[in-house]
Amino acid sequence: MAAAERTFASIAAENRTAAFDHLLTMVHDSIDVHRIVLPYRARDMLELAGPEHAHTLLRQSVRFCVKGESPRMAEWSAPVRKILPKLLDQYKLPGKGLGTRQPDDAWIDATSQSIFKSTAEQAGELAAAALAEGIAPDALGEAISLAANQLVLRDNGRPQNQTGPGKPAGSVHGDSIGVHACDSANAWRRMATVSNPRNTAACLILAAYQVAHDRVSRGGDFLNWEPYPRMKLTRKDYASVLGLLEESIRGNNQADASAWVACAQELGHEPRPIFGLLLRYAISEDGALHAEKYYRTVCEEFAATRPAFRWRQLIALARVTASEFGRPAEGYPEACELLKV
Repeated sequence: MAAAERTFASIAAENRTAAFDHLLTMVHDSIDVHRIVLPYRARDMLELAGPEHAHTLLRQSVRFCVKGESPRMAEWSAPVRKILPKLLDQYKLPGKGLGTRQPDDAWIDATSQSIFKSTAEQAGELAAAALAEGIAPDALGEAISLAANQLVLRDNGRPQNQTGPGKPAGSVHGDSIGVHACDSANAWRRMATVSNPRNTAACLILAAYQVAHDRVSRGGDFLNWEPYPRMKLTRKDYASVLGLLEESIRGNNQADASAWVACAQELGHEPRPIFGLLLRYAISEDGALHAEKYYRTVCEEFAATRPAFRWRQLIALARVTASEFGRPAEGYPEACELLKV
């Protein structure tokens, strides 16, 4: 740990941008969600804390990765550590310039489905091949994010043997397969935009690999489960749609919540009032420590996704919000009192 800290401190003192690039080579050694999201959120926080605090925030990831380097973790990470250098070499990605080709909506949809249905190794190679063919990294990232989104939309909910405090049977919030997958894909996609070409390729290869891995790692018949919304609800008045959406959330009715957002999309309504409604619950509900993080993920992915697909992200957020309602976040009442709200 001490040696890693010294090395990273030396790099950060010389060049803050290079520090993040070097950090990612360590992060790329595994696909644990916290290992991936932590450096992205830390870098994102520099917008508030200022770049002079880059070392302080990013060294958290150094410590996380070093601390996790146990024999058990090395065994878990072995396939990743084998396939990433193999694909980078096979497709000559470190030496290639990144492409700028923007595919059409059909390519995005088909690629997201292919990644979702593939094995982890196949998905990683699909991503590497797309980059080698000149597909723009942001387009590939969009397809990967939509593949992760399917894990929220299709999830049948926690089985009885995977429940715990605040995570009842049928729930999809917290550390569910889908929420973890979406948060990871979001972080990989965002880090790919702010690093060097080698790391951009590595982030997207691992993002695709992880989505496919997550689909099978904890069981579940995701390929055959029907995506939400699983029914159609209709209203023409937007105010009534918002009211019924909130009623569904407070009733833990995931099916209705997702269907009301789909109804708003079909009617051509603006998404901002829905985001405003869901934000209230992302703050007030504990969500098994994921509510606000997943809300932020969906905000970013909605903004970076094409109109043809972006509402899938908001439908998934409504479902997760309905799942997590009823477990108040600690400190929320006190915060409201202090802020006089």
